[in-house]
Amino acid sequence: MSKTPSWPDGLRFAFGTLTVLPVKVTRWDREAARGGMLCAPAAGLVVGAGSAALGVFLLFLGAGPLLAAVASTAVPAALTRGLHLDGLADTADGLGSGKPAEDALRIMKQSDIGPFGVITLVFVLFAQVAAVSQLYGDSWARGAVAAVVSATAARLALTLAARTGVPAARPEGLGAAVAGVVPVRGAMIAAVAVTLAAAVAGALFGPYDAVRTALAVLAALAVAELLLRHCVRRFGGVTGDVFGGLAETAATVALVALTLGR
Repeated sequence: MSKTPSWPDGLRFAFGTLTVLPVKVTRWDREAARGGMLCAPAAGLVVGAGSAALGVFLLFLGAGPLLAAVASTAVPAALTRGLHLDGLADTADGLGSGKPAEDALRIMKQSDIGPFGVITLVFVLFAQVAAVSQLYGDSWARGAVAAVVSATAARLALTLAARTGVPAARPEGLGAAVAGVVPVRGAMIAAVAVTLAAAVAGALFGPYDAVRTALAVLAALAVAELLLRHCVRRFGGVTGDVFGGLAETAATVALVALTLGR
């Protein structure tokens, strides 16, 4: 019988599967996956910090908000080898095909990207760059906080999607490895913790921003949940591509929400 995974096991699983950082995954079982998905927001925090650091560095070198936003948006893609963006595109192709679940899943496994995937990638990346550019235009600190919050919220969406009761669409792959591993109570605790942390970060700019930052996280999770339920209905469960699509969706919604009501 495998021993109960420690937090280091969970962190290694999270960083080893959700980033390209040189972290060796020492356990690949359901218990380690549970710890890994609970630690997913921590991986998002590190990705977001890298995103913010590059954007702020370019701003201090004299770059404009748009160029800094492009660089910040590129960091999460680079630190995941583009897997989340690829998952978003494949999910869009599967959903847009209108085919039965089995055929849609086959379309998602193909190496090429169809028209629905291309269109979705274009609009999502434009939205991310536009939002981060606006926030960097307000101040480097607002842009940096937004980069961190959005990346963390994106991985929190994965924690919630891996909760008990959400089935896998296939018997193999990353989706099958992590589907249903997180207890609902653990997922809710993670959601509350990240939302409160986001509120604290937003409070650096005042009480109104504390509320808005928390609401941005909740909006990201709500839209990701809607997409998750639609994918479960259409595909019969989740896949690695669906997880990628959820992460990019949550990140985009969080960034857009942070630009509203200013």
